[in-house]
Amino acid sequence: MIESISHITFVVKDVKRTAELFRSVFHAKEVYDSSHKNFSVSYEKFFLIGHTWIAVMEGESSLERSYNHIAFKVSEGDFDSYIKKIREFGLEIVKGRDRIKGEARSVYFYDYDHHLFELHTGTLSQRLSSYRKHERL
Repeated sequence: MIESISHITFVVKDVKRTAELFRSVFHAKEVYDSSHKNFSVSYEKFFLIGHTWIAVMEGESSLERSYNHIAFKVSEGDFDSYIKKIREFGLEIVKGRDRIKGEARSVYFYDYDHHLFELHTGTLSQRLSSYRKHERL
């Protein structure tokens, strides 16, 4: 039986640059840096974002842009400050999908290696509730 997601790994061209982005935008806590001794396939850093283990590994990133993404939950009160941070890093904010009334706010943006991230203020139960209300209309 699967218990949960163990970790998420992102392959990036510049681990240190991405680490700065993760610490600032996602408030990631760095918990490991392999610069002293590498045990994996390349240089890597590990982070905790909330309770999620994120690995950032150096390599050639060959992603094509798509809607595949990772979404992190943020509070409504902090939403605008996150947008400000994203802009400070010069990251591309992209138009998200159309929303129905009652859905939470989201911002989508690409990192330096074409990974798409979303910062989202809602929960699954809120989204399903919005969908049910609109099904009745």
